[in-house]
Amino acid sequence: MKDLPDRRLLLVHAHPDDESINNGATMARYAAEGAHVTLVTCTLGEEGEVIPPALARLTADRDDALGPHRVGELAAAMRELGVSDHRFLGGAGRYRDSGMMGAEQNGRPGSFWSTPVDDAAAHLVEVIREVRPQVLVTYDPDGGYGHPDHIQAHRVAMRAAELAADPAYGSDAPHAVAKIYWNRVERRVVEAAFDRLRTTAPDAFPGIAAVDDVPGVTDGERITAEIDGSAYAGVKAAAMRAHATQIAVEEPYFALSNDLGQPLLTTEYYELVRGERGVAAPVRESDLFAGLTGAGEDAA
Repeated sequence: MKDLPDRRLLLVHAHPDDESINNGATMARYAAEGAHVTLVTCTLGEEGEVIPPALARLTADRDDALGPHRVGELAAAMRELGVSDHRFLGGAGRYRDSGMMGAEQNGRPGSFWSTPVDDAAAHLVEVIREVRPQVLVTYDPDGGYGHPDHIQAHRVAMRAAELAADPAYGSDAPHAVAKIYWNRVERRVVEAAFDRLRTTAPDAFPGIAAVDDVPGVTDGERITAEIDGSAYAGVKAAAMRAHATQIAVEEPYFALSNDLGQPLLTTEYYELVRGERGVAAPVRESDLFAGLTGAGEDAA
């Protein structure tokens, strides 16, 4: 790709909808500011449950047509966020959703979880060396909440960043990603948001989720960056609505297929795990590109 913007952000997610829930405001903000935002989704999410009764036939135990349907949902979500560069790892359908941890689907041939990490990482190396992002965002080693595809996405992203920087690997020009972040949610913030849900909209959903049901919750000491996406709250909600088989949105809250309400957060939190902070601790970065020279005028 030629003539890319100075700032280039790559996000690696397991299934369609993960990106909008975790990073929708961040993606919309950077896309609106002119950064090149690339999303790589590792599976089609074929094993997901389906919320609308009219679409129940799509599930894996019936028509097994959910994956292609979610491709369309993802495309619609990306239009809402203003992101034009979204891809599936190795091409759409290369790796299949592995189901929840311990499920029979984990070990099926072609499942993402059963794929050797280096095999899957090779496809991501191609993207990294093509787009040459300065910043990569993915999950923590537990995948945020222990889903096998999320854990595998973490492993693949971290390994691909290592291989992409290695001049001895492959024939394309190497590229070192300057900063790698893991998705996080600050515990005190989400606790306060749940309190508001219980107070202001207790009947919006049949039940209310627990704080620890939210992926990536951690104490504030681990968080190094927070991205204020409040200006893009409506955009994030619209992107989440586009994933209609997976998410029911009642702003500023939403529920997954379990019908348990949880807050829709528009300030999004990150932990820098590789690279140099753009501001001195304990101050948090307000820009994922902070400290990077040649990455836009906002970089410190």
